[in-house]
Amino acid sequence: MTARIREFLKQRTDDGPCLVVDLDVVRENYLNFAKALADTKVFYAVKANPAPEILRLLAGLGCCFDVASVAEAEAALAAGAPPERISYGNTIKKETEIAAAFGLGIGLFAVDCEAEVEKVKRAAPGSRVICRIHCDGSGAEWPLSRKFGCEPAYAADILEFAHKQGLVPHGVSFHVGSQQHNVEAWDRALASTAAVFRACAERGIVLAMVNLGGGFPARYVRKTPKLESYGRAIFRALRKHFGNAIPETIVEPGRGLVGNAGMIEAEVVLIAKRSPEDDVRWVYLDIGKFLGLAETIGESIRYPIRTTKDRDQTAPCIIAGPTCDSVDVLYEKTPYPLPVSLAIGDKVLIEAAGAYTATYSSVGFNGYPPLRQYVI
Repeated sequence: MTARIREFLKQRTDDGPCLVVDLDVVRENYLNFAKALADTKVFYAVKANPAPEILRLLAGLGCCFDVASVAEAEAALAAGAPPERISYGNTIKKETEIAAAFGLGIGLFAVDCEAEVEKVKRAAPGSRVICRIHCDGSGAEWPLSRKFGCEPAYAADILEFAHKQGLVPHGVSFHVGSQQHNVEAWDRALASTAAVFRACAERGIVLAMVNLGGGFPARYVRKTPKLESYGRAIFRALRKHFGNAIPETIVEPGRGLVGNAGMIEAEVVLIAKRSPEDDVRWVYLDIGKFLGLAETIGESIRYPIRTTKDRDQTAPCIIAGPTCDSVDVLYEKTPYPLPVSLAIGDKVLIEAAGAYTATYSSVGFNGYPPLRQYVI
């Protein structure tokens, strides 16, 4: 917890769970990315946290933006980013959405099949396209495989098709999985990417860019490698597979930029046992999967949880949210150690919650309002 967040929570008077994001941490994270990946442009993944204050800060620092919808593109533009610093990275777009983005001046679109190329051709003629390829995402806590990306061997065909449609085949993108702990995960993806570059060159198509995606982790319970380690490993892989002809590169951090900048304050609503003999307590919070903690699905993301009683003896607990849905359980397969002295009404702090929380919060499931966010 930063001193600024601590002071804000001391002064807070409203009730219910809230997320507090410290912009000073976001600024520091961006500068660290710019240093660790010095020859690579940073495209912030707006979906991680689209708070206007965050977007304005990053735009002022010269950051670029990866958007997944027209609304996100409009938010980036409103924050001060020119359209040439925006990439439409979602491979699943309505033709009307492509046309709207093109009308805003955006001319860089991701595709992963010929049908998407045809939509871009009709709605955004002459635009640059990047073909997303599939990679397995092993080593990531939140894998992003299956739904996105063509098989690498098919990418050159898609890019050649784009060329024939009057578009500009610009490069290749991939994503090694969110919260990626293996710094070498980019090596195999770059091997596949370099093969696509060669296949396109043989067809007279010269690609210019590699989108290295996201995957850079926030610090949760599990220890993570330093950002510098990722930068060094990625550069080694680029030299290994591209030699001295390294193309332009970009990265799309979301979690790595804002994850550790935010903290959720929540409250214990109930503590119960299912039987007098049960050793494991159920601890119910006023926040759960439907109120911002969706990434606890499958217990993939294990947030650090702090209390004012952390020096007391602990015991394993099942942690759940407040809604009437039985899937609203955060940690059960691996119970969470919490203080035995924890009581109803106590506050808990959920750390590293700046990414993929406020935007995952439901509009009004069970009548609960969306997670309140303060950016300081």
